[in-house]
This record gives sequence, C-alpha cells and structure tokens, in this order.
Amino acid sequence: MNYQLYSDVILLCDLPEEGLYAGDIGTVVEQHNVEGLETGYSVEFFDMLGNTVAVATLPRNSLRSPTQADRPTVRLVNNLAARSN
Repeated sequence: MNYQLYSDVILLCDLPEEGLYAGDIGTVVEQHNVEGLETGYSVEFFDMLGNTVAVATLPRNSLRSPTQADRPTVRLVNNLAARSN
C-alpha cells in the first residue's frame, strides 16, 4: 500500500531513540522511491498541541493506515512533563 501525502499513519515499531513507539500517529510529509528498494516515507509526529516532536524516514512496512477500530490514546512523556509544571 502506498500512502498519500499528508495522510495519517500509525507506527508499527518502537523507535526509542526518536521518542516514538508503536501506535504513535504521524503524518506523511514525503514519499521516497529508490529503484530496487521498498518505498519509504518521511513521517512527522506531533504532540497534542501540534508541535513537531520528530520526523522519521521509515520503510512502508513499519506503517499502517488507521482503521475505524483504532482509538487514539495519550502517553505521558516523562522528560516533557517536568517542563510543563
């Protein structure tokens, strides 16, 4: 499956070095096509206030489209929680 530009996608793997975890929701901001390789995507991830927290380049098989059965959740990020108090 190819994802359209600016479509929402769900991360299928943990990327702790980026502070991202399976289930995080991102937005496709660029598609990368390299002959002989799997299609890749640059995906931007946001916090609940719309601030960018990471942009990651990912292979297609590490993403999926949201479905009607998905429900967004909130995950507290410890290093940011201290700054907001």
